Amino acid sequence: MSRVGKNPVPIPAGVTVTVTDDNFVTVKGPKGELKKQLSPLVDIKVEGEEAVVTRANDTKKLKELHGLTRSLLNNMVVGVHTGFEKKLEVNGVGYRAQKQGKKLVLNLGYSHPVEMEDPEGIESEVQDNTIIVRGIEKDKVGQYAAQIREKRKPEPYKGKGIKYADEQIRRKVGKTGAGA
Repeated sequence: MSRVGKNPVPIPAGVTVTVTDDNFVTVKGPKGELKKQLSPLVDIKVEGEEAVVTRANDTKKLKELHGLTRSLLNNMVVGVHTGFEKKLEVNGVGYRAQKQGKKLVLNLGYSHPVEMEDPEGIESEVQDNTIIVRGIEKDKVGQYAAQIREKRKPEPYKGKGIKYADEQIRRKVGKTGAGA
C-alpha cells in the first residue's frame, strides 16, 4: 500500500469537494476554486469530512498514481483553504526589489532593471529585502518563485543574489594572496 496514498485527505469546514465519474475534481473554498482532471485509473470518494483515494490492484503504474493523486487532491484542498506562499530574500549591495502595480521590478546589478509580470492567480509582495509569492495553486507559486530566483542565483563567494528564505548557500573560500 502506498504510504502517501492510503492517508485520507481531510476536508476542512468551508471547503467542498465534488468528483464526477471521470475523476474531474472541483474544490471550492474561501480563497477560490480549483478544477483538475485527475487520473481515471484510481477511485476518489468523498466520505463525510474526508476524501479517500483507492486503487484497483497493485500494478506499478497504479501504485505511482495512487500517491500522486492523493497529493494533488490534498494540495487543491489546502490551496483553497489556506493558500501557499514562498519567501525569497534579495542579498547584495544595491540589489533591491519593488512592486509597481502587478509588476515586480528587480535591480540586480545588471545595466537595466528586470521587470516581471505577476501570472494569473499569483500575487507577489515586497517587504524590505524579502519577496513573498502567494497563490492557491502550489505548482504555480513554486514555478513563479523559481523564475524570480533564476534572474540572479545566489553565488557561493559572497552570497549575493536571490535565494529562498529557508535555503542554505554553501560558501566557498575566496582567493588567497600568495605573494611577497
